[in-house]
Amino acid sequence: MDRKRILVVRPDELGPGELKTWRELRAESGAPGNPFLDPAFTTAVGQVSPAARVAVLQDDGTPVGFFPYEKGPLGQGRAIGLSVSDSQGAVLRPGVRVDPRTLLAACRLSSWEFDNLEAGQDLFLPYAVERLAAPVVDLDAGYGPYLDGLRTRSPGFLKQTLAKERRLARQVGEVRFVYDARDPEALRALMRWKSAQYRRTGRRDRFAQQWITGLVDLLAHGDDPECRGVLSVLYAAGRPVAAHFGLRSATVLSWWFPAYDRDLGRYSPGLVLHLRMLEAAAADGIRMVDLGSGPARYKDSLKTRELPVYEGAVVRGGAGGAAYRLGREPARAARRFVRGHPRVAAAARHTLTRLARLRER
Repeated sequence: MDRKRILVVRPDELGPGELKTWRELRAESGAPGNPFLDPAFTTAVGQVSPAARVAVLQDDGTPVGFFPYEKGPLGQGRAIGLSVSDSQGAVLRPGVRVDPRTLLAACRLSSWEFDNLEAGQDLFLPYAVERLAAPVVDLDAGYGPYLDGLRTRSPGFLKQTLAKERRLARQVGEVRFVYDARDPEALRALMRWKSAQYRRTGRRDRFAQQWITGLVDLLAHGDDPECRGVLSVLYAAGRPVAAHFGLRSATVLSWWFPAYDRDLGRYSPGLVLHLRMLEAAAADGIRMVDLGSGPARYKDSLKTRELPVYEGAVVRGGAGGAAYRLGREPARAARRFVRGHPRVAAAARHTLTRLARLRER
């Protein structure tokens, strides 16, 4: 008799033993302890998204794998927290093998989409259509050695940022930094700044989506050492001028929502915040800061290396799979084309910015 089974449950139906096993399997994999692949993140998404599910792979009644996902119309699935999750995939005991389409069939999914698939996810890598780079900052040796390396790699960046911090203190007021702030007003300011940035650049405002604001609020009030939100705030003259809300595990901090007060943009308060954060994170036991995929000049200056992440989808046959291909593949192909042609990408960004400004009039 086949002793292997796949059970599908809601995240809140996972028991303490299963949560413990999930974390043990992650540790056995040797992958970085990214908080987005911790069960606490899936559980939090489950509280704001009724579509959240977890497939539990069992061998003779013992859990040997977990596959978190969200299920949409016609069985179209997506990675848990897609669009805000920076690390995606399944958590499997080393050596466990399962056919991806068999897994999707057990979950009643016609497709499963990912945009930040973790490296080493051999189950899904054959279905990746694009490889992206996620810059990271290694802090294993501490902040001092990292700063020495930054001074060598990007001397102008470091010198200018430190000079702007001094100018901010002189011209605006005393500069103060709090690494793990419990400041609801600062969090609201961060959301306002970030929403304005999304609109200004023609991107969809994530904080206009209730499930995302609900998720951030849940994680901001969490206290799980393996997955909790960290709000870092830079103050000048007693008021927030830059902030970042990220997600951390015991050893990895994921860059998530950074923003700053544009009225003080000439002082680069966001960059000042980044340097202060890296120093505090290293002192707090963080060994790697994942800056997330997506181009940004400050990431190029801060990073020590890059990790690969992948975009793509597993698609089964049938009406649901066909609907996915018709609805999503053209847009994906267009994005890949734009990313592969820098001049086209620059023109697209310029057009989006102009459209956003017209909407604001």
